[in-house]
Amino acid sequence: MKIINSRPVPTHILSGFLGAGKTTLLQHLLQQKPEHEVWAVLMNEFGQIGVDQQLLPQQQGFEIKELLGGCMCCSSQLPLHIALARLLSESKPDRLFIEPTGLGHPAQLMEQLTEPHWQSSLDMRALVTVVDGSRLHESNWVKQNLYEDQIKAAEIVVISHTDVMTFEDDQALLQLQQEYEVYQQQWLSAAHGELQLKQIDLAHVIHERKIQPLLIQQRQQPTAEQATEIKELPYHYVEHAQGYIVAGWKFPRRWIFNFDRLLDVLCEQQNWLRIKAIFHTHQGWMYFNCNPNQFNYKTGEENIDNRIEMISQHEHNWLKLETDLLAARIET
Repeated sequence: MKIINSRPVPTHILSGFLGAGKTTLLQHLLQQKPEHEVWAVLMNEFGQIGVDQQLLPQQQGFEIKELLGGCMCCSSQLPLHIALARLLSESKPDRLFIEPTGLGHPAQLMEQLTEPHWQSSLDMRALVTVVDGSRLHESNWVKQNLYEDQIKAAEIVVISHTDVMTFEDDQALLQLQQEYEVYQQQWLSAAHGELQLKQIDLAHVIHERKIQPLLIQQRQQPTAEQATEIKELPYHYVEHAQGYIVAGWKFPRRWIFNFDRLLDVLCEQQNWLRIKAIFHTHQGWMYFNCNPNQFNYKTGEENIDNRIEMISQHEHNWLKLETDLLAARIET
């Protein structure tokens, strides 16, 4: 598909590990759109059910698209190229934001988007990696290969959740900055994702960097295993990929759940990395965005359905979770 643009579109990659605060940052950046411009977002969800897209503005002047199922950085480039080409040709945006999955490799994505094919269409800006400052004291968390790869790929590192950082987190941040000093990155802080666009609207600079061993392994990995069926529902799946397990469910919008029972079910879960969900409850529509240290939920606008996704590195009794979720439903 040939793309014809009068000028290359300023394009930002917002990367970051699970629960780092990428979508929160993106929400604040989108609020800065000039009235006469069209801004586009291409989001990548590792699982089959997208939740984050529902949190972004849906009104005129914004074009939000999703790539579901797998990582746009590591899997076949064709779906990414098709989605991106369509978004550019149909929406003709003045600015583009790309949010890869928290399990993605932004260096590979940047490598794809700086190929000659895209240079007349995309004006790549500095690669941003969001880091959860409140978890810097957790050595097992920050020493994961994928976590380190994302920071190494960054030209700008944004520290989120600074309002809840402890003394140990502050000390770990100083150590982290020393460790990555050789990468000549810019470090910024954003307590609630509040950052000015001009702070990250810098030109991408190509650096010669060694490909990390994990990236090589990713390129050699076979495709994800077939999803494991567990029970007939309006929609569900469980899949394994890159050492992670992702499970998701969708339920009809008309289904209403008891909020207290639902909260109990979610709080009972153990050994998970991320839970995202949108549920129609007897207290209204509730949006959940949780990591093991922060269980966040808030009221939100009506959604097209009820949905939940969980990411873990451990096997779970998915049938029990599903049964418990259904038990929280209010019969109408």
